[in-house]
Amino acid sequence: MTPASVPSPATVLVFLDPAFDGGRVADASKPQLMATDLGATRGDGVFESLLAVGGRPRKIQAHLTRLAGSARLLELDIPAEDAWRRAVETAIGEYRRQDPPAAAGGTAEDEVVVKLLVTRGPEGASAPTCWVQASAPAAAGRRQRETGIDVILLDRGYDSEVGERAPWLLLGAKTLSYAVNMAALRYAHQHGADDVIFTSADGRVLEGPTSTVLLAHLETSDDGAGGVRTVRRLITPQLDSGILPGTSQGALFTAAKAAGWELGYGPLEPKDLLDADAVWLISSIRLLAPVNHIDGQEIGTPELRQQLTAELNALFATIE
Repeated sequence: MTPASVPSPATVLVFLDPAFDGGRVADASKPQLMATDLGATRGDGVFESLLAVGGRPRKIQAHLTRLAGSARLLELDIPAEDAWRRAVETAIGEYRRQDPPAAAGGTAEDEVVVKLLVTRGPEGASAPTCWVQASAPAAAGRRQRETGIDVILLDRGYDSEVGERAPWLLLGAKTLSYAVNMAALRYAHQHGADDVIFTSADGRVLEGPTSTVLLAHLETSDDGAGGVRTVRRLITPQLDSGILPGTSQGALFTAAKAAGWELGYGPLEPKDLLDADAVWLISSIRLLAPVNHIDGQEIGTPELRQQLTAELNALFATIE
């Protein structure tokens, strides 16, 4: 088969439409939005991205809750959760019908990226435009889970208290306005890195352009019975520092706590990352990507990064 004849991966669009109980399946090869849609002309909208494994969407309630919160911040009146759930089910089912999984049982070959999207609609529209998109995961994301990433620190240009001081910046909303985030990733690639961790003007660790920051410390002590006690501590930046609450981080924290890990929330500074035994960028699609280097400095050791990543991946696999 020549490259020109290789079929492109399926993309499925399902619009939330009151006339269609499970959503209206649209032809993804044809235009679907008006050129005047404010999502396209102004980035005026919100979205969520989640992963479906084996046909089942992961953490869907957390994503629906965050979507509703983002919509409230933008004063968008979106459909109820049950309409989104039905549209998601339709999109996943149609995607798997068009592109049947190579292997069942939750393997990497049976992963689907599902996006929930809302725009304010065309100029003068009385209701937002809402749809679900299902598509294949990017190969780079899977590779970075396994090999890790190199990261650079970039100043996001404002202090860690700006979210409370200027709520109109919508720092707690997952909006379609991702131009700055994508520019940061392009800058990283131009400078030989895979990703970015943003810092605030007052020196606090914030988040990645599309991910949440996690770090781990291992502390050993005498257990009082002649043995050694190891404490595993998982830490993430404070949510009040103007970052997006991570659904994957929240779910992993719940699983880690049940497994005996200690949990912590910043404030974190760059030196805390450099002194950690392991650092990850975590997101719903790429999942846990171990950070190998930050600004050229190795984090922990390869063996420890691999060990801790395997432990957290095992916990993350239990999350629905």
